[in-house]
Amino acid sequence: MSVLQFNLNGFVPGDPHDLYRVHQEGAEIANNVPEGVDVLIIGSGPAGLALAAQLSLFPSITTRVIEQKAERLILGQADGLQVRSIEMFEAYGFSERVLKEAYYINETTFWKPDEQQPDRIVRSGRIKDTVDDLSEFPHVILNQARVHDFFLNVMLKSPTRLQPSYSRRLKQLSLQPAQGNSSHATSSVQVQLERTDSSHEGEVENVRARYVVGCDGARSAVRQALGLKLEGDSANQAWGVMDVLAVTDFPDWRTKVAIHSAKQGSILIIPREGGYLVRLYIELDKLDANERIANKKITADKLIETAQRIFHPYTLDVKEVVWHSVYEIGQRLCNRFDNLSPETSATEYPNIFIAGDACHTHSPKAGQGMNVSMQDGYNLGWKLASVLNGISNPAILHTYSAERQKVAQDLINFDREIASMFSARPKSHAKDTEGVDPAEFQKYFVKQGLFMAGLGTAYATSAITAGSEHQHLAKGFPIGMRLHSSPVMRWADAKPIQLGHVVKADGRWRVFVFASAEDPASTSSSFHLACESLTELVNKVNPTGADIDSVIDVRGILQQGHASLNINHMPAIVWPQKGKYGLRDYEKVFCAEDVDGHRDIFNARDIDRRGCIVVVRPDQYVANVLPLCDHDGLSKFFGGFMLARD
Repeated sequence: MSVLQFNLNGFVPGDPHDLYRVHQEGAEIANNVPEGVDVLIIGSGPAGLALAAQLSLFPSITTRVIEQKAERLILGQADGLQVRSIEMFEAYGFSERVLKEAYYINETTFWKPDEQQPDRIVRSGRIKDTVDDLSEFPHVILNQARVHDFFLNVMLKSPTRLQPSYSRRLKQLSLQPAQGNSSHATSSVQVQLERTDSSHEGEVENVRARYVVGCDGARSAVRQALGLKLEGDSANQAWGVMDVLAVTDFPDWRTKVAIHSAKQGSILIIPREGGYLVRLYIELDKLDANERIANKKITADKLIETAQRIFHPYTLDVKEVVWHSVYEIGQRLCNRFDNLSPETSATEYPNIFIAGDACHTHSPKAGQGMNVSMQDGYNLGWKLASVLNGISNPAILHTYSAERQKVAQDLINFDREIASMFSARPKSHAKDTEGVDPAEFQKYFVKQGLFMAGLGTAYATSAITAGSEHQHLAKGFPIGMRLHSSPVMRWADAKPIQLGHVVKADGRWRVFVFASAEDPASTSSSFHLACESLTELVNKVNPTGADIDSVIDVRGILQQGHASLNINHMPAIVWPQKGKYGLRDYEKVFCAEDVDGHRDIFNARDIDRRGCIVVVRPDQYVANVLPLCDHDGLSKFFGGFMLARD
């Protein structure tokens, strides 16, 4: 359930998600790209739109998105959405809309050759797709085009009314690294765009940008301009994929299924949203070393015939092929995701980045591509906004390549292994060393559950992610990993909510103060003293005249029941006055009570009853865990990258 606040600066009727109607600070975006922008995003795929949607929320930042295609995506190729992606969508405000349309993957079944009749397939196993308490959200399937639509809607209703400028391709990019340490350096990248729409074909637009982000796919022009290469290998294995409407007697047609046949190949079945559509990933023949799949001219009929043989003894009558394609398995990766070399990174800040397929490609069977690409954009967006708004030192931009390149490498390693297991023939006997044991294949799925859910990412120690010295105080919130949400009771109105849902894609840091069992109303309590210290810290970094939670949003979680406390005795930072009327914000204090059958958050996330402070980054990752009394440690952590106000 979304946590939404509005009407702070006066009542405004209409859709509360439409931020433009509230701020009236943006302007309708003309089709022409202006000569000067803060951020130029090239490409409107999952990475580009996740980045653009976040930046669109900042009226002070001029962002433009250009796209070579003539219009928005109508029918997408990707469809799998990990639980981590749904958690991210909650931060953007559209998780509920995704879940209303999507197909839920609840189970995965496994099929192998019948031992008595190897030309027939039989079910060999069934597992739960996502284990309990991994996330409050499910693993779902939804067409990539709809995901794009939701991001575009966020942009359209943002203060900037940001929308992509279509029919433009990158013609030239001049590298002009910003000089010095100032976060307000002049525009440092010169870009030439060529229009491809019929009424303006061939026209050139010149744009100066402080930052350029290439989200322009596997054939990225930005990557090529940087002299970077996708390096890796190909497994010389062809696969086909098609979305079909079909009639079949196969019993698991509406379940995620992995089929290994004896001699006809393998199939991965992914049911689609809407109740009828199904996607089939179909193993085809091995390719010769110098053979390319495009030269084989494989038709939809060929894919259907291959699938029918694998399904034996079950029948498959395809009534309509909605979409189909063929591809080669390959895993490729760039060695860095920005324009700095190891030699220059110590003295310069990056100003050109690549994200998504522009810097990592792999097979689709891992179900990771769209998800990892969106996380690239999510990771970079708040960092750019923080630098452009003068909140953080531009040195934090170094962490984008360092963090996301490691994630991509882990993905490549995982994809290489799972693609190999998918393509291997099933083991025929105990001494068969080349085949894959269907039981081991099933165990591998279970073992890799955390990674496949998108929850295996663990960012290394850096300026924005602390070490594990105090991890024992909140064992259920591992530093460097995403905040694992848990239910709490909101004090002011006794509303049960997920604590993680207060972390929005708005560029703000969250500090959760988990109080001890002391009376929180006492001015000598560790909770009160921690809040006083946080008030001093916030005042150092907050823009003049801004609400107290504009940069760091402090929340309190108390051990007492909500009915036994008086909010009038709370520290001002968790009961602040905001907006032009000085209205009180009643939604910053929560109680650790058993909610809807769930254990209280201290027990559920193994939080020390003496209390602690948990710092969460704007992209929902845990940045630090500190004792309640370590005021200096908290100030030192933020002082390592945030800029103090004059």
